[in-house]
Amino acid sequence: MTINLTLLVVMGVLYACGIYLILERSLTRVLLGLMLLANATNLLILCTGGYAGLAPLFNKDTDPGSYNDPLPQALILTSIVISFAVTAFMLGIIYRTWALARQDDIQDDIEDHRVANTPSFDAEDDAIVPLETSEFAVTPSSTEDLSPAEATETPNTVKNQEGGSA
Repeated sequence: MTINLTLLVVMGVLYACGIYLILERSLTRVLLGLMLLANATNLLILCTGGYAGLAPLFNKDTDPGSYNDPLPQALILTSIVISFAVTAFMLGIIYRTWALARQDDIQDDIEDHRVANTPSFDAEDDAIVPLETSEFAVTPSSTEDLSPAEATETPNTVKNQEGGSA
């Protein structure tokens, strides 16, 4: 099976342009990028379908290996329907944003900037976990056996640990 190099180059260019357009802030460019990606995917499925063969009609005299596989054609048809639905949905969103704000660009959100500027350290989630995580208390015989963190604990904390769960 030979693959047409021209189709592969066109598919690569369509994918590259589609990804570039999706990363833009304009909804119209995002729509065009989605359409290019859908067409590139259709070409990909077409290239993986193999070379053209006979129609998939049953005949006793024809070798089954010479038939054409109808699955890639069905997948391309499904892809066309899905891309049409996504295009219609995006056109509705573009029309609504144009009717409400008279602009096509997505603006920065104040909440996005606040979340981006918050530090990633969370005192509750990033707290130091003690080495002993068992529910059964370990009672050392003297203060030399205590680790530095356990030696600095208050007596009330150690007393609650010795009692177990109530």
